[in-house]
Amino acid sequence: MEMTLRWYGKKFDTVTLEQIRQIPGVRGVITTLYDTEPGEVWSRERINALKEEVESAGLEIAGIESVNVHEDIKLGKPDRDVLIDHYIETLENLGKEDIHMVCYNFMPVFDWTRTELARKRPDGSTVLAYTQKAVDALIPEEMFQSIACDMNGSVMPGWEPERMAHVKELFAEYKGVTEEDLFDNLKYFLERIMPVCRKYDIYMAIHPDDPAWSVFGLPRIIINKENLLRMMHMVDDPHNGVTLCTGSLGTNLQNDLPDIIRSLKGRIHFAHVRNLKFHSQQDFEEAAHLSSDGSFDMYEIVKALHDIGFDGPIRPDHGRMIWGEKAMPGYGLYDRALGAAYINGLWEAIEKNSRN
Repeated sequence: MEMTLRWYGKKFDTVTLEQIRQIPGVRGVITTLYDTEPGEVWSRERINALKEEVESAGLEIAGIESVNVHEDIKLGKPDRDVLIDHYIETLENLGKEDIHMVCYNFMPVFDWTRTELARKRPDGSTVLAYTQKAVDALIPEEMFQSIACDMNGSVMPGWEPERMAHVKELFAEYKGVTEEDLFDNLKYFLERIMPVCRKYDIYMAIHPDDPAWSVFGLPRIIINKENLLRMMHMVDDPHNGVTLCTGSLGTNLQNDLPDIIRSLKGRIHFAHVRNLKFHSQQDFEEAAHLSSDGSFDMYEIVKALHDIGFDGPIRPDHGRMIWGEKAMPGYGLYDRALGAAYINGLWEAIEKNSRN
């Protein structure tokens, strides 16, 4: 595996490439052109400039998270072919710049949902958290306002103010859209882009829905082993794969994470590894990566990745805010650096044990 850290670019991230370079074992970043809109073509010139900036810091671009999919593609609207053509052009430009992994999602409206961005834990750290009761008490248009004050001045991915201004209209568009419709539209999208993925050896890694159930009645499909396998089979190409996100799939305690990992051998192209602490089935908060701090057995998760021969990029996912750091919630330096060191330690121990 290749240990990486997510980086939003110098205009948007409080963490610098120079700091990332100093985290032991981190060789690359997962990055994006954060100021692009869904449906916009990424020019080769901008991709090249980003690549040169990362490489000048002694790192490499291990993949892109994300090239966002326009809502009209998810909805199957008449203009989707033009928007998919734009997506294909972006993939071509990434391939020409020797970038071969793209994380994306197919979640309607909200890329992820949390009801708190700064829940205080007993140790004094703050974390992202979710409570179903809080969601049930909100109307969708109020979701952004409910968390905006905790963003520390940052723009959270999937919660851009311009996007949130159209939430009411988006919900109207999705009225009557079923899970089957969403699967059909995902299949159409994947079949269109697979030829360019094969040409440039680009591995598409869909991110699971977060949380792994319907929110505000919106359909969600990338939520469990059954649906992940269905997606793999409906477009049976090795370039059609998964971002194995323990924190997203793990929101549903019925999901056996090591089993899911083993069932997707050869189709996991990227891994997000983090821990959650549950207070009830639909009330959880994000924890330190250490197994004992949350509800997941992180050793078994990392061992499953090792057992299937996973050799792609991996990153510690959302970290706590610790030691007085002010950053994009979940994306500070300190706790993610601790997470990277912990995952690297687990991997080394598992690797050595497997030799014996």
